[in-house]
Amino acid sequence: MANSKTVYIALLRGINVGGKNKIKMAELRSALENIGLFRVKTYIQSGNVLFVSEDDEDTLRKRMEEEIASSFGITLTVVLRTAEELQRIVENCPFSDELIEEAAASAVGESLYVALLPEAPPPSGVDKLAAAENGNDLYEIAGRDVYLLFRQSVRDAKLSANLAKLGVPATVRNWNTMSKLAAMTREMEA
Repeated sequence: MANSKTVYIALLRGINVGGKNKIKMAELRSALENIGLFRVKTYIQSGNVLFVSEDDEDTLRKRMEEEIASSFGITLTVVLRTAEELQRIVENCPFSDELIEEAAASAVGESLYVALLPEAPPPSGVDKLAAAENGNDLYEIAGRDVYLLFRQSVRDAKLSANLAKLGVPATVRNWNTMSKLAAMTREMEA
């Protein structure tokens, strides 16, 4: 069991994207409170949920996925990180400021993203992604997280399409969202 004061971030994969799998955040908060999660907060409409629980990650993920399927009729993957893990993700970006600025100058929209996976990709998936043509875009795998740096547009990038080669579901968030979630976890822990 986790510490009773563990702050978690749940990143829901594939909700409110392109008008599909719509869930109102107020209804999501209510459903998650009904399964015993505490201090439930959401951030923007793309399925970012902060909460406190004393349960472990596997138990939480299963309960949350079952509740979302039951309440909303949507089958999806919930990716969880503790507040500490999220802080590490934000603090340990492997790309230099210069490289990020260079990418941002040529990118349409955001250039820096993180793909969050429920588990580390198998070596065969890592090899498949490495063998794929990813254009000028860069990535760095750190355990269950993949840092992504796009030099044009995330929407048209070969790297975006090739993430599935890892063989593990991924949910992707831009750097601004990751930074905001990290700030929100610090507030919840205070």
